[in-house]
Amino acid sequence: MPNSTLFVCRSCHQSEQRPPEQPADGAVLCDRIQALHQSWSRQSELEVRGVDCLWTCDHPCSIALAADHRPTYALAKVLVKGENHADIAEAVLQLSERYLDSKSGIIPWKQFPEVLKTEFIACVPSSKSSDSGEAF
Repeated sequence: MPNSTLFVCRSCHQSEQRPPEQPADGAVLCDRIQALHQSWSRQSELEVRGVDCLWTCDHPCSIALAADHRPTYALAKVLVKGENHADIAEAVLQLSERYLDSKSGIIPWKQFPEVLKTEFIACVPSSKSSDSGEAF
């Protein structure tokens, strides 16, 4: 049973004007992440869950990493554009790996993949852990 979860907003889309037959950018991104996750060496440690909405509609696309006794990372305005879904999906799994590798779950900013360094990132401390004294 995975002890960490990656949430991906499936309804996020970069443009308000999207033909009805075109899937949302978030749905395409979630599908790419889930496809890579199937052959990922850390698959058993991380559940990838597509969700209907992460409430960042003005700043799509959005993901969140969460686990008990670890901070939750919420990222919005992940710039999915054109055909970079695969690059973003790989970067999300790289970030997830760093999250899993960190004893505390804290990921230094310099370890974030460049394509995920947006101005809309929150690191919410876990309500289930004591203060470790480690700086965010």
